[in-house]
Amino acid sequence: MLEKTTRMNYLYDFYQSLLTPKQRSYMSLYYLDDFSLGEIAEEYDVSRQAVYDNIKRTEAMLEEYEEKLLLFHKFQERNKLIAGIKKMLVEGSPSREALEEAVAELEKLD
Repeated sequence: MLEKTTRMNYLYDFYQSLLTPKQRSYMSLYYLDDFSLGEIAEEYDVSRQAVYDNIKRTEAMLEEYEEKLLLFHKFQERNKLIAGIKKMLVEGSPSREALEEAVAELEKLD
């Protein structure tokens, strides 16, 4: 569950501008502020089921955006490459070739 929450938080960060104000609000309350479905329903004077349906649809939309745009995937890959470069620097002087290869991989992501 924590993994899903973390993923949804990242997807929300990347794609929130593509959501409606209501979708942003529900997702923010549910994932960032840890409100329950009932608390959100009470806040907006709607049924718990309506909140649940909206959140599930929005999660699916965020996954679709990620499938097409890959912003989160590229972010993860970029972080792995940067961590690898840092590791090379900490372990000793990396070869120029190794650094050039890492930079080339970073450039491919953009």
